[in-house]
Amino acid sequence: MKNRTLSADFILLGLQVNSKAAGMVFAIIFAIFVVAVTANLVMISLIQVDSHLHTPMYFLLSQLSAMDTVFICTTVPKLLVDMVSKEKTISFVGCGIQIFLYLTMIGTEFFLLGLMAYDRYVAVCDPLRYQVLMNHRVCLLLAAGAWFGGSLDGLLLTPITMNFPYCGSRLINHFFCEIPAVLRLACADTSLYETLMYICCVIMLLIPISVIAASYSLILLTVHRMRSPEGRRKAFTTCSSHLTVVSIFYGAAFYTYVLPQSFHTPEKDKAVSAFYTIITPMLNPLIYSLRNKDVTGAFRKTFVQCSSKSTHKGCLKLQ
Repeated sequence: MKNRTLSADFILLGLQVNSKAAGMVFAIIFAIFVVAVTANLVMISLIQVDSHLHTPMYFLLSQLSAMDTVFICTTVPKLLVDMVSKEKTISFVGCGIQIFLYLTMIGTEFFLLGLMAYDRYVAVCDPLRYQVLMNHRVCLLLAAGAWFGGSLDGLLLTPITMNFPYCGSRLINHFFCEIPAVLRLACADTSLYETLMYICCVIMLLIPISVIAASYSLILLTVHRMRSPEGRRKAFTTCSSHLTVVSIFYGAAFYTYVLPQSFHTPEKDKAVSAFYTIITPMLNPLIYSLRNKDVTGAFRKTFVQCSSKSTHKGCLKLQ
């Protein structure tokens, strides 16, 4: 049975859309993918190049962009290939790799968003000690801790999921190997594992949500005491982008991993999964860049510098 499990491929049913609309859906998903990868890579590059962005907040933001890039590359390229191919198979090993990567990225982003809330708390509530409390070494340790926590989630759940016997149908009613969709094909009792996985996911959600709730409660108290309207505006601007990303990402994660199975259907699961695996990685850099003057300023400065260099080279060639 184990040999049969390892040798057989799974078949991803994908996003079941009308054949007439398939071309348009493909074009939209491809465009979102290109925008998401480009925006995240540009964000990482700007933070590396511009010295004004060499701060703890932007260091953590560069980590978020790296996670989003890996996250969307884990699922969307395979989805796009399946949409134009008759063969929609994914190997047993490939399915396991996909599960590990998306679990790692989700878990890491959970923790990182909590750490970013703590960073905002220190910046607003204890600005005089900000450089001490959030120095470079601390930022590296916090980022490493987030990556370690996410990787641990992937390393724990992936082997257990893939060790179940899959001796029946090979049709996964999803566009990627998400654990709940894969477990429906197992010809063994997975109820205990699903309960343990549910508890694990709740704990992984509760830890960062608690940090976020505590941080923003203290931030609101501090902002309420501020007498300067300019100070209040700056504090709200600093935190609003992060709160927007937190609301989007945790809302989708709450539906997928916390709500009971009675609330789930394959169609709803695919819609929510498409939102947080395709849309969210595109929204994160756009939200931070469009609502942040430092990032837009760095982009303009870098663009002007690159344009002037290109013009100068062109003039030299003409001479």
